[in-house]
Amino acid sequence: MLKTRIITALILAPIAIGGIFFLPPLGFALFTGAIITLGAWEWANMSGIEGQVGRALYAAVTAAVLFGLLNVPAVAVLWLALVWWSVCFLMVRSYPEGSSRWGSVPVRAVMGLLVLVPAWVGLNHLRTGSLDFGAVTNSLWAILYVFCTVWVADIGAYFAGRAFGKAKLAPRVSPGKSWAGVWGGLVAVGVFAIVVSLMASADSSETIFLVLASLATGLVSVLGDLLESMLKRFRGIKDSSQLLPGHGGIMDRIDSLTVAIPVFALIITQLGWLTAGQW
Repeated sequence: MLKTRIITALILAPIAIGGIFFLPPLGFALFTGAIITLGAWEWANMSGIEGQVGRALYAAVTAAVLFGLLNVPAVAVLWLALVWWSVCFLMVRSYPEGSSRWGSVPVRAVMGLLVLVPAWVGLNHLRTGSLDFGAVTNSLWAILYVFCTVWVADIGAYFAGRAFGKAKLAPRVSPGKSWAGVWGGLVAVGVFAIVVSLMASADSSETIFLVLASLATGLVSVLGDLLESMLKRFRGIKDSSQLLPGHGGIMDRIDSLTVAIPVFALIITQLGWLTAGQW
């Protein structure tokens, strides 16, 4: 399994790096849209749509929604995402008792759109926008930063959880997660934000706000993971799919990013660091 995971990662890494950092804005939108569409195909199964035709139709509808939002102001979608993830917090907190409210196939299908679409909108808002943070003006660095924030949070959570993880975070949703992991991840994210601020020649106020924005992003990224775990547990499946040998599916890799991206994009937009750009 380890060998399979490594081979898959070595194949996917250059594709992901090339698609995210070397494509023009429209190419970036198409590339990330394809990833989101594959994620939608997986979400269809998590929502209870078992047939391949139904899953393909759901993915096609998701792609059509993305196309329809190309020229819609991103900030409005990002605010909607913030409201939606606040609702998700209540859903995860009340599981399994509250599952009767969202357990039907149509509701879970709509949930997928509310998870996937804002993530794509946030990514493209970061890609086309103009960044002004310290000495950094290329918004591609903001995309790399939010990715790294989630990864740093995961790494910090892993080691803190293994060392101190006795108190469980959400045992009915994801028994492996602990409060120690959450705090360990946030400490790691805070240190990462300070290091990046120094490298970007940011002033003291920018550093403070980046730390706060990063802590908020790292914290909500846990919710993305928990939401997918809840849906898979309710559905009775282990992985979102087997598209990525050794890694599960697309959703298993981007679950935390689906919330971290729109939240981070909204925060730095409100702080005035990111302004909307043009295609």
